[in-house]
Amino acid sequence: MIDLRRIRLGIEVNGRLQWYEGLRIRANGTKYANPLQNECTVNIDGLNADTRNMLLTETSPYAKSKTSHRLIVEAGRASTGVFRIYVGDIVSAEIASPPDVTLTLKAKTNNTNARDIVSSSGSAISKMSELAKNIAQDCGVKLDFQATDKNIANWYFCGPALKQVERLQDAGNVKAFIDDDMLYVKDQDKALSGRLRILNQKSGMVGIPKATEKGVDVTYLIDSESSLGGMLRLESKFNPALNGDYIIEQLKFDIASHDDPFFYQATCKRV
Repeated sequence: MIDLRRIRLGIEVNGRLQWYEGLRIRANGTKYANPLQNECTVNIDGLNADTRNMLLTETSPYAKSKTSHRLIVEAGRASTGVFRIYVGDIVSAEIASPPDVTLTLKAKTNNTNARDIVSSSGSAISKMSELAKNIAQDCGVKLDFQATDKNIANWYFCGPALKQVERLQDAGNVKAFIDDDMLYVKDQDKALSGRLRILNQKSGMVGIPKATEKGVDVTYLIDSESSLGGMLRLESKFNPALNGDYIIEQLKFDIASHDDPFFYQATCKRV
């Protein structure tokens, strides 16, 4: 029996979340285990004219609404259900020429806070974990702090709220990044705890992994276990020299409801 793929798209406009499934949907993007914003582009066919016009109007740079409009991408299988791949703020909406009438949405993670200006300062010595907690609050996300805590002297920041993540990473010599609605802070040479993807030919690997300067690039079927900053344990039959544990530094995704793509491409660093 064929286990059909599922792709579900959530679009939140003015606080109202609407889910779309069963349409022709293609989504691709890149997620980074560093302060760069995760990106996503979605092409969707089959929306009625009213919905298309509403999205084009509300996400226009000339719209009066200052609230962020969110894009949520989920994927999975009919037998196991869907899992979340991406969450971000819609930054643009475009429509293709007839007869296709394809709506293209582009989003960036936590983009609303890229515009909010904040000012923060610490005491002569501040705990990195406390600074991270305040930054998470400024960015409207939760915090997963797994780094070795340390003292940071004379903390001061003034600028876009989102830029604090980069400032924290530099000041603490750690990895700091926002994925979906969570700020992660971890040691540079360690993977996030409890996040392990064992990858081999039987568990979804596509093709042969390729060595890079720092580790490996590998393509495999979309799954719910892979995560930015998490560990990937490679077990390749055709290139055993690359086998071992890696930290996922970048995760590209490409999925389609009515086409071949349903893959992750992970760029990993050797542990």
